[in-house]
Amino acid sequence: MGSNTVHLLVVDAHNGGAPVPAVSHKTELRLVEHMTSDGRIDDEAITQLCEFVDSSTVVAEDVGVTEILGFATSAIREAVNGEEVLAEVEKRTGTRLQVLSGDDEARLTFLAVRRWFGWSAGRILGLDIGGGSLELASGIDEDPDFAVSIPLGAGRLTREHLPGDPPKSADIKALRKLIRVELGEIAGPVSRAGRPELAVATSKTFRHLARIAGAAPSSEGLYVRRTLSRDDLRSWIPKLAKMSAQDRARLPGVSAGRAPQLLAGALVAEATMDIFDIDDVTICPWALREGVILRRLDGLTE
Repeated sequence: MGSNTVHLLVVDAHNGGAPVPAVSHKTELRLVEHMTSDGRIDDEAITQLCEFVDSSTVVAEDVGVTEILGFATSAIREAVNGEEVLAEVEKRTGTRLQVLSGDDEARLTFLAVRRWFGWSAGRILGLDIGGGSLELASGIDEDPDFAVSIPLGAGRLTREHLPGDPPKSADIKALRKLIRVELGEIAGPVSRAGRPELAVATSKTFRHLARIAGAAPSSEGLYVRRTLSRDDLRSWIPKLAKMSAQDRARLPGVSAGRAPQLLAGALVAEATMDIFDIDDVTICPWALREGVILRRLDGLTE
């Protein structure tokens, strides 16, 4: 249960093997847009969430799922009534969802990235821009030396700082400054962890940005190398700033649901690459969901 998407991913998995996706069932509920002024998730979102969990349970049963791992991220973690939402979901559907901490999100995503690229990648810096938060992690092992989550998600920033469509230049300038101040506070610890041999980006925001900058479409498969350069990203930001959400949705690979957030996500991506002096990021198809699955598989016995 993410800040943007609620997603059931069914995988064929066993200890020692890569989780192979079998069925995907999802909806763009965008919980960050269902937050009231006092920080509560509204009743409409709770109802939709329960309906989706019910439908997911049916899908899971139909394909013979033997275990369900349910987890929620920043939207529920930070909502004033987050525990009430989880209790209501459990009451109506029988499914209990675990809330991941921000550090858990960063560490589990890093695990997925490390498994995808392997030990030969050396020190990795992992970046993930979600709807509610930005996760960063750095390390040479499967458990990162440094992991942090900060409230710089694309959905959150769009909702709170970019009300126009397209947004006003003054709002964009103010948001750009805010992002860099927030990132500046963690620049020291991240840099002290060591310069990475490989900078890796996960999440749909980075995939969308890489796609509009010329990366291969998803139809070409998981194993095609996809990258996003700082120069390409920088050249796209003024263009995105002038576009309406509807115009952005016409760009290659950009979904209508994510289009309103794309500019805020681009500003976060650019600031991160600037502050940590990253020329290029490599896009990883695995992220948090795969990290959760891999950690569960690690706990299984033969």
